[in-house]
Amino acid sequence: MKHVTLGLAASTLALSVATAAYAQAIEVQWWHAMGGVNGERVDKIAADFNATQSEYKIVPVYKGNYTETMTAAIAAFRAGEQPAIVQVFEVGTATMMAAKGAVYPVEQLMADTGQPFDKDAFLPAVISYYQTPEGELLSMPFNSSTPVLWYNKDALDAAGAKIPTTWDEVKESAQKLVDNGMKCGFSFGWQSWVMIENYSAWHNIPMGTRENGFAGFDAELTFNNDAVENRLQKIADWQKDNLFVYGGRRGDSLPMFTGGECGMWLNSSAYYGSIKSQADFNFGQTMLPLDTDVADAPQNSIIGGATLWVLKGRPEAEYEGVARFLNYLSSPEVQAWWHQETGYVPITTAAYELSKSQGFYESNPGTDTAIKQLSLNTPTPASKGLRFGNFVQIRDIINEEMEALWAGDKTAKEAMDSAVERGNVLLRKFERSVR
Repeated sequence: MKHVTLGLAASTLALSVATAAYAQAIEVQWWHAMGGVNGERVDKIAADFNATQSEYKIVPVYKGNYTETMTAAIAAFRAGEQPAIVQVFEVGTATMMAAKGAVYPVEQLMADTGQPFDKDAFLPAVISYYQTPEGELLSMPFNSSTPVLWYNKDALDAAGAKIPTTWDEVKESAQKLVDNGMKCGFSFGWQSWVMIENYSAWHNIPMGTRENGFAGFDAELTFNNDAVENRLQKIADWQKDNLFVYGGRRGDSLPMFTGGECGMWLNSSAYYGSIKSQADFNFGQTMLPLDTDVADAPQNSIIGGATLWVLKGRPEAEYEGVARFLNYLSSPEVQAWWHQETGYVPITTAAYELSKSQGFYESNPGTDTAIKQLSLNTPTPASKGLRFGNFVQIRDIINEEMEALWAGDKTAKEAMDSAVERGNVLLRKFERSVR
C-alpha cells in the first residue's frame, strides 16, 4: 500500500510539473481562415506540435474568411495587437509585400533562428508564387490548391458521356447529361480564379503586363483578350439549354454537384474532403479542359489557397517558436496527412513521395491530378501566377462583371472590357500608395 501511495504521489507530482511547464509556455497566436472541418484539422496540427515540446504553445484563432482574416490582421498590426502568424490567401501577396516593416520574411526567420530550411524541398509551382524577384521566400506555403474538373462518374456513364479533356467535349458531355435528365451539365466556383486566372495560365496567355505583376507594380490588366472573351461568351450562351448553370462566387455551387444536380464542376482540388463526405455517387477529378481554339497543349495551372506570414513587432521570444512550428508544419508527415485529408497539394516533394509510398494515389485514383497540373511544364512569365496590387478588390469587380454576363446584361466583351478598365484604376491607386 505504501508503494502504491508513493507511486500515486510521484505521478501527481510529474503531472503537476508538466502542467506548470505547459502553463508557462510562450503563447504564439496563429490567425487563420479555415472554418468547419478544416478548422478542426488546423487545431489538430497545432495541438500535435504543442505535444512535442513544452516551451511554446501555438494558439490557432479562426478570424473568418480569407478577406476578413487579412483585414483583421492589418487592423491589428496598426493597433500593435497583431498575431505572430497570419494565414493570407495568394492574391493578398502583393498587399503583404507592400506592408513595409510589417513582414518578417520566412527565409530570413529560419536563418535568424538557426532552423533547418531547404527551398529545394518545395514544389517549384508552389514556392515561386511567394518569392521576391531575388528568390527570397516571403511566407510559408501551407494550403495550396489548384482547380480541377470534378465529375460524377455514375451520371456520365448513364448518359453515355465521356470524361472531357477539351472545352468542346465539355459541351458534348454536358448536353448528354441534360438530355439524360440532369438539371445542368456543369457549373464552377471561384470564377475569376478558375475561368480567368487559371484559364489564362493553362493556355499560356498573360493576364496583365510586367509578367502578371511580378516584375513591377506598374502592371496593367490585359485579360480582355479574344481567347477569354470568346470562351466566356460561349459558356454564357450555353445557359439557355442548361449546359451551364451559375451557382455563386466561391464554393456556393458545391451542393449542385454533390446533390446530383450538375454532372461536372470546375473548382479547387481542396474540395476533395467535402465531396468525399457529401457525394453518394462515384466521382473523380481530371485535368482542366483545353481550349483547342487557343492552344495545342496545356501549359500549367496556378495555385490558390494561402500561406502563413510572420508579422514583426511580437516579443523576440516568440519567433523561435514560430520557426520551430513552421519547420514542423512543412515536415513530410504533417504535409502528407494534410494533403490526404483535404485535397490541398503537398507543398514538398518529400510529402508527395510519402503519399505515393503509402499507396494513397493508388487507393484514391485522381488525387494526384492537382500535382500533375502544376508540374506539367516549367512555369512561364504568363503561367507562374499573378502579383497585382488590390487584387482582392479587383476580383470583386471581375465577379460583378461576370455576373452581369451570366444575367444577360452584358456581352463577354463588354464585361471584360469594363473589368479591365475598373481594375486598372485600382492598380494605379495601389501603385501610388506603395510609392
